[in-house]
Amino acid sequence: MELNELLARRRMVRSFDGTAVDLDWLDERCREALWAPTAGNSAGVRLHTVRRELVGAYLDVATDERWRTMSSRFEGLSRAGAVVLVTCRPQDYLDRYGESDKVKSGLNERSAWKIPYWYTDAAMATMALLLLIEEGGWQATLWGNFRYDDAVLEWANINDEELVATVLLGRADGHDVASTSLSRSVLSRTDRVRRVESRPSF
Repeated sequence: MELNELLARRRMVRSFDGTAVDLDWLDERCREALWAPTAGNSAGVRLHTVRRELVGAYLDVATDERWRTMSSRFEGLSRAGAVVLVTCRPQDYLDRYGESDKVKSGLNERSAWKIPYWYTDAAMATMALLLLIEEGGWQATLWGNFRYDDAVLEWANINDEELVATVLLGRADGHDVASTSLSRSVLSRTDRVRRVESRPSF
């Protein structure tokens, strides 16, 4: 399948049928996703795979009882066939940019990064993973990290890393609850691309 077809076909799917994802297959897709760019070859992104049998335990620490009771999406998400925790290691970037060939950049201090590339790199690896999952005939959704990150990291026995996001994946069951965001009126993709013309010199 061509890349443009994959991009057009990929959608966030939040309701799964419980089919387990083979972790050997998923681990290999994660390794492939880590070909994504990484600033200074810092290699500070990590992908942690979670098998189907532990999806419920993950959701127990990543959510609360009130949300699980009220959310129309909980049941569908709880049937995910696997989970991937996306983390980053900011210190790897600070160390890398403190090395002799990079130190002049002044980026060996966290406060110097106007745009922290450990998050940028994590996002690129995640997008690569989402496309690889789609190519493999599975579906997935990106679960934003807005709360309970410390609890998730402790549960997964992850140290010295920040939780950026989680990917839940599996076989779609056709009962997805559509996002209300899809009803928003937004500029077309064409209107969001602008060509910069050089300005005349004086």
